[in-house]
Amino acid sequence: MEEWRQPPNWLSTLQHDCPLDYKTLELGYECLCEEFPLAPDAPGGMVTYRRALLLSLFHKFFLELRELLRYSDETTECLNGMVPSIDEIPLKSSQYFSIVPDSQQKTDMVGRPVVHQSAFKQATGEAVYCDDLPEFENELRAAYVTSTRAHARIVKIDSTKAEEMEGVVAFVSAKDIPSERNNCGAIVRDEEVFASEKVVCQGQIIGCIVAESLAVAQRAAKLVKIQYEDLEPTIITIEDAIEHNSYHPDSSAVELRGDVETAFQEIVKNGGRIVEGEVHIGGQEHFYLETQNAVLVPGMEDDELTIYAASQHPSEVQRQAALVLNLPFNRVTCKVKRIGGGFGGKEVRSCMLALPAAVAAHKLKRPVRMSMDRDEDMVISGQRHPFLGVYKAACMPDGRITACHFRLYSNAGYSLDLSGAVMERAMLHITNCCNFPNVLCEGYVCRTNLPSNTAFRGFGAPQAMFICETMLQHVSHEIGINVNKLHEINFYKNDDITYFGQKLPSCNVRQCWDQCLTESEVAKRRIFIDQFNREHKNVKRGMSVVPTMFGIAFSTPFLNQAGALVLVYRDGSVLLSHGGTEMGQGLHTKMIQVVSRAFGISAELIHISETSTDKVPNTSATAGSASSDLNGMAILDACDTIMRRLKPVISENPKGTWQEWINDAYFRRISLAATGFYKIPDMGRDPKTGLGNVFNYFTYGAACSEVQIDCLTGDHKVLRTDIVMDLGASLNPAIDIGQIEGAFMQGLGLFTIEQLLVSPAGALLTRGPGAYKIPSFGDVPAEFNVSLLTNSSNPRAIYSSKSVGEPPLFLASSIFFALRDAIAAFRRQNGDDSWFRMDSPATSARIRILCEDDIVRRVSDLQISDYTPWGVEP
Repeated sequence: MEEWRQPPNWLSTLQHDCPLDYKTLELGYECLCEEFPLAPDAPGGMVTYRRALLLSLFHKFFLELRELLRYSDETTECLNGMVPSIDEIPLKSSQYFSIVPDSQQKTDMVGRPVVHQSAFKQATGEAVYCDDLPEFENELRAAYVTSTRAHARIVKIDSTKAEEMEGVVAFVSAKDIPSERNNCGAIVRDEEVFASEKVVCQGQIIGCIVAESLAVAQRAAKLVKIQYEDLEPTIITIEDAIEHNSYHPDSSAVELRGDVETAFQEIVKNGGRIVEGEVHIGGQEHFYLETQNAVLVPGMEDDELTIYAASQHPSEVQRQAALVLNLPFNRVTCKVKRIGGGFGGKEVRSCMLALPAAVAAHKLKRPVRMSMDRDEDMVISGQRHPFLGVYKAACMPDGRITACHFRLYSNAGYSLDLSGAVMERAMLHITNCCNFPNVLCEGYVCRTNLPSNTAFRGFGAPQAMFICETMLQHVSHEIGINVNKLHEINFYKNDDITYFGQKLPSCNVRQCWDQCLTESEVAKRRIFIDQFNREHKNVKRGMSVVPTMFGIAFSTPFLNQAGALVLVYRDGSVLLSHGGTEMGQGLHTKMIQVVSRAFGISAELIHISETSTDKVPNTSATAGSASSDLNGMAILDACDTIMRRLKPVISENPKGTWQEWINDAYFRRISLAATGFYKIPDMGRDPKTGLGNVFNYFTYGAACSEVQIDCLTGDHKVLRTDIVMDLGASLNPAIDIGQIEGAFMQGLGLFTIEQLLVSPAGALLTRGPGAYKIPSFGDVPAEFNVSLLTNSSNPRAIYSSKSVGEPPLFLASSIFFALRDAIAAFRRQNGDDSWFRMDSPATSARIRILCEDDIVRRVSDLQISDYTPWGVEP
């Protein structure tokens, strides 16, 4: 017989015929707080939220019980507010784009919604990725030994037990490479391939176990003993870095337009207001489906090395490996078939993470395969940069913002990586779509004891635009002008000049904005939302419209170049090579479409095998949303060369087929191979005037999102999203709309779900899918509508198209600001109409705590000020 268990005290207290009134509810709160204490440093963190959630769930149970029993008394009014279900919402979506005219040749694939080249192979599992390559003869597996301290001197490394394990071939570390070559870095070589004397973050690579199998290598890596001597200080957060004045050398920057100080002095005289505030946006894990991996195969002679890598930047893998191994670049070849997602995380970090295995392969003269598991990847490879933004704005009563001063701080981690360039793009996007006459923006790249943060889709722009939009929301609140109207008053117009000196000849942001407002029926739905909020106490709805303006091109001019190699065979088939890598974004598919138009042939005749540095050298990274523009124009250049050579053949046989022309050209000894090259013209600013083109052009867009929140739990649902994007004349509407939807969902994760937490000692706590949540199918807006702006063209890109990879991501902030709108409605209901700071991401915990009520105030009073938290946001 089971032992009878005493019910908990709170249940005993409440089970004696208590009336279902407000006093009983209060008694329940008191009992639960006493029965379930939670220490402020409890594992898992979110202590205030967990306390509030306990009482909130009891509150919901109490309300359901009253309704079930049809209980009614004088407290009925103050206890109303049952939360209706938000799960039963019919799902629907739409995609609107222009179809090609009937007059377009059937073989011309440009502008058609062509299926992704690898879609069926990927759906069936037939697509080959780097780690799918068959095992090479004598291949070894690598496992990295990494630091478990954030800032410490290495006293001793003992690999004896590891090397004694059966199957272990070697332990490779800093002793196996000359000190002058034990360094690497994308711009500044401020990282060590192997940590030699000290470690500066947890997860830093100290050594590499090479063994006959991965299982043996991983077990042996855990047997390597590292003796440390801790160093001070350990800097984790941006606030820590500011306190210790810890910044990467020569990384601070300033952008200035006009006279900001004078504008601030004059604004008060003219009846205006000055608004000041700050906001933090957290980082984000790339969470590509394919983790970091590479296979390094030494040649049989001449110190050749072939690297099969999951990298967005094969030329950088080649360069870094050659420098570390002291080899000429022509001895190292990097090949990329396809990547299982990159999002910027495989632009530079893939290069650095392959180097220890490259040293091992070169030393042992045997192939070495490096493949990380998810936890290892997340700990070592770095994430999106967290940002802290401090803003000050001068605004007139009519809504004109006359001056802004921004201070941006990014958490770069222990090395510079691309953080300087990330900050530069952030500063260039700090005004988003608004034309402020006086702007001062300061950027500070913080050096902390965390793994080096790196490129991520948007490259600093989403963080900066989020800070700007927060500032606009704050100004709107203070001066009482609707934030949509505030946008319209301050929007850029055609031929305006940005605060960094670039003219906007075709500024379509207002067209996207107006079409979005119309298609989403903002005015009509706002009336319904306000009525809904008046009728519901514990559930609120909110809506927000957000624009975006994203500069396309690398802000460093020399990177804006690309090459291509086009080979035409005697049967008329075409083998195409270019400098871009395929990572699911459809780049190869678009490039095949370009060739189909240039040659006037079916896409079935065109094939892309891989991206390789021995076919197209000195390539730029597949990044910056510029790959279609750069590689497409380089391919077109090569195709035009071949078509010029074929001109005599075609003129003599104008009714011939492609295959006949090619065969004839072969017998005439006409070259059917050509290289192509392209560089974006007119790039760079005049150092004297500050005017010029930092970017090739801008991609514009707007989004409207509506949300519903459960104010008692912080749960939310996106009810509807409408997006309008200006993509010029789309090369492939199907792929482009897929990119819009995918970028938006990744942005939804950034702004509402994905939260990085590290321990005060610098250990990543949110590692793996169990602790780190990304958006799922259930998070997709219940109604999701995407439209491509019509009658738009772009003379500065291939076939008048525009790039799409990164620009839509920021539009997901419309969900964040819609959540803010809903929270504000709840707070106003409770008598609080003051401005409140709301950091990103808007997690359930953050939403619930900001929906301040008696429950939140009750549990907040229980907090202890002097304690070490379980985890912090970096």
